[in-house]
Amino acid sequence: MSLKFRQIALIGKHHSAFNNAPPDQARQVLTSLTQWLKQLGAQVFLEQDSAQQMGLDAAPSLDVQGIGRECDLALVVGGDGTMLGFGRQLAPHGIPLIGINQGRLGFITDIALNQLEAKLEPMLNGDYEEDHRVMLHAHVWRGNESVFQAQALNDVVVNRGATAGMVELRVSVDGHFVANQRADGLIIATPTGSTAYSLSAGGPLLQPSLGGLVMVPIAPHTLSNRPLVLADPAEIVIELVAGRDASANFDMQSLASLALGDQVKVRKSQHHAVFLHPRGWSYFDTLRQKMHWNEGGS
Repeated sequence: MSLKFRQIALIGKHHSAFNNAPPDQARQVLTSLTQWLKQLGAQVFLEQDSAQQMGLDAAPSLDVQGIGRECDLALVVGGDGTMLGFGRQLAPHGIPLIGINQGRLGFITDIALNQLEAKLEPMLNGDYEEDHRVMLHAHVWRGNESVFQAQALNDVVVNRGATAGMVELRVSVDGHFVANQRADGLIIATPTGSTAYSLSAGGPLLQPSLGGLVMVPIAPHTLSNRPLVLADPAEIVIELVAGRDASANFDMQSLASLALGDQVKVRKSQHHAVFLHPRGWSYFDTLRQKMHWNEGGS
């Protein structure tokens, strides 16, 4: 069989050495993958920071923009956080990603190391499930000026300061006033992000193929403020009415400090992250495994 993907980027989690894995194991995984892919006839590139941090020179290195230009597939070895980070960065280039799980949870990195070659080879030949994930694009507006913008694959979160009390947020959807909420914060999550912070705050699980988003208050002052599933909103606007040291987080990576009157405007991104899974992959199988459902059952 001929490879469907011939220019393949390898990306590793170099910060904290693949969670608790020794640094030598991290290098070994990427080195072995490089050799195996070359034997299959692929041209292999290493993501630049991964190569530098791990001292790898088994293949040429490229930065993210270079991967977007030169490659037709990225293999991400790490946890969901690594997958999210590069999913955001590569989405504008339309590069699909395959996640190889070296993390603790693995909602979107679903190939285990001990199944690597058996699961991966059919996928490289075109036998896979394609999974398009909604992303968010958010601006922080201060008056008529956009002072910050970022993409998010999981969520956009407006939070109170670490030592401050509740914030008061004025929320509207598609130009319609929804509510003034007093809470520790507010989460706008994609279906992918519904298994992250949103879930911890009491939000529902959303199937990834849904087009909707979920809005989840964090520790609301009024208990009747409940999570709300939104159907393809054009724009969600969150205005900081009261509260000190508030901030907006984007996938818990980028951070913007907020001043009173600032507005965080969130809408769906024009880009999608594209994940590839082994044939037969099911979101519900993943949920059952990762959420430990039916434990003790037959």
